[in-house]
Amino acid sequence: MSDRRLQVFYTVAKLLSFTRAAESLHMTQPAVTFQVRQLEEQFDTRLFDRTHNRITLTETGEVIYEHAVKIFELYRQMESAVREITGEMGGTLTLGASTTIAEYMLPALLGNFRAEFPDINIQLKVSNTDGIVSMLENNEIDLGVVEAPVQNKNLIVESCRQDQLVCVVPVAHPLAKQSSVTIRDIMEYPYICREEGSGTREVINEYLDRHGVSENGLKLSMELGSPEAIKGAVEAGMGISIVSRATVVKELQLDILRAVNLDPPLTRPFSFVCKKQKFRVRAMEDLLEFARQYCKDHINDPL
Repeated sequence: MSDRRLQVFYTVAKLLSFTRAAESLHMTQPAVTFQVRQLEEQFDTRLFDRTHNRITLTETGEVIYEHAVKIFELYRQMESAVREITGEMGGTLTLGASTTIAEYMLPALLGNFRAEFPDINIQLKVSNTDGIVSMLENNEIDLGVVEAPVQNKNLIVESCRQDQLVCVVPVAHPLAKQSSVTIRDIMEYPYICREEGSGTREVINEYLDRHGVSENGLKLSMELGSPEAIKGAVEAGMGISIVSRATVVKELQLDILRAVNLDPPLTRPFSFVCKKQKFRVRAMEDLLEFARQYCKDHINDPL
């Protein structure tokens, strides 16, 4: 049986889409369909049911997919074991990061890592915290870096550094000259929040709960999907928001926005997340150890 056929089948089964599998594998869709048909001929049975423009695995397809997951994990372990014996440092790691971390923490960290380990290739997928956890559960990434607490018993969570959240307002806003603000102060003005599933939004909602305030008590004016979009909306006078201080360093230097400390303060950990039972390749251990040391060395730096 061709490894390529199994790889193509595995990708289609994981994504439940021939089109997305073709994009992921850098193949044409007819080529993907051909490889799957070859595998179906090998087993003389259908592996997918195709109805109403969607596909699902057949019972046989489910069995093959379960074994394919184990086969590719064993391949990965074999490659790692051989590299350790031969002394070769290399391989590919797929890293998932939530938006704030991907934009403001990882560029410097990964740049330094690449300089020390040029043979290790890092692929980065960006999503919110819920998306990162889902990708870990589905074996789509090797390691996640998230900005919200993760309550999943199948995952190992390791804090790497603390992040401070602040209230951001336009420079001419009534709150701009205050040294700190409370949630009650923020409730007086239109408020811009992150999307559902965002780690930032989850942490802020927990903060609100601790102080006896519901998100419904805020004057929600907009819901946006990235720190950059929120900063633009605040600068345009559409409302105020709570964001990571790391995301507004440039705007504070240019005096475009003002950051006001929250009273009481709000901090959160940025954390590494990986599956408990997942075999760790040498490259992943090197990245984790490098990241731990990097965070220690830059603990007082802005992200």
